[in-house]
Amino acid sequence: MATMDESAEERDLGLDRHHSARIYDYFLGGKTNFPPDREVAEKLLEAFPGFRHAARTNRAFMHRAARLLTERGVRQFLDIGTGIPTPPNLHEVAQGVAPDTRVVYVDNDPIVLAHARALLTGSPEGRTAYVEADITDPESILASPRLRDTIDLAQPTALCLVGLMHYITDEEDAYGIVERLVAALAPGSYLVFSQCTPDFAPEEWERAIEVYKADGGSAQVRGREEISRFFAGLELIEPGIEVPHRWHPDPDSSGVTHLADAGDMDDALVSVWAGVAIKR
Repeated sequence: MATMDESAEERDLGLDRHHSARIYDYFLGGKTNFPPDREVAEKLLEAFPGFRHAARTNRAFMHRAARLLTERGVRQFLDIGTGIPTPPNLHEVAQGVAPDTRVVYVDNDPIVLAHARALLTGSPEGRTAYVEADITDPESILASPRLRDTIDLAQPTALCLVGLMHYITDEEDAYGIVERLVAALAPGSYLVFSQCTPDFAPEEWERAIEVYKADGGSAQVRGREEISRFFAGLELIEPGIEVPHRWHPDPDSSGVTHLADAGDMDDALVSVWAGVAIKR
């Protein structure tokens, strides 16, 4: 079963300005991006050539985490910062393991809304829904009727914040937002998290952030210790906070094999920290 909040017809799709979801789509080799997105993306690649590696290994991490947690019995996923649908999507991975899995996708890009029907073709036994909302307003996400009709937050849920929080600065209360979302989850729930880091290539990332801000974007990359704060009060599962291509590596995982074997991947080209933690 599938549900969506509203139609994207006659909406301002923002095609005259870049958006992070469409830039990410460009890095993944997708086709749902437009000249403003490609222009900024190429500038970012000049500053930090590893963005495509980061995007693809990050998505492969999401696939592996979804599969692992579903195998561990999780049947509910809340994926915030969904991005442009790029098969296999989270529900396809999770429902491929357990068809009765329920998934709620959240994003604030009207283009994602326009393509959201691609996210809503789940298995007959499960359910998928799309909520148009912004991570900076976690209360609106948690109060969404679509979310409440699809998943039961009183039951274990995997909260997925994959490649999202580097767009949320400390001034926007990044840690408080994650804390509020995690607080709404039942014991036995998980946080699936990744974000870009300057730890491996600080000069390149400094240039990349300058480029992104110069084009009107907002971003803040974080070091490993800063990222560990997002897991406060949670228990990290093995191997803890790790570069994504070494987090439960799987040579057959989508994305990694198109770039290099996981063992050969250059950490500086990826420049992402990732981890999964359980709420006891």
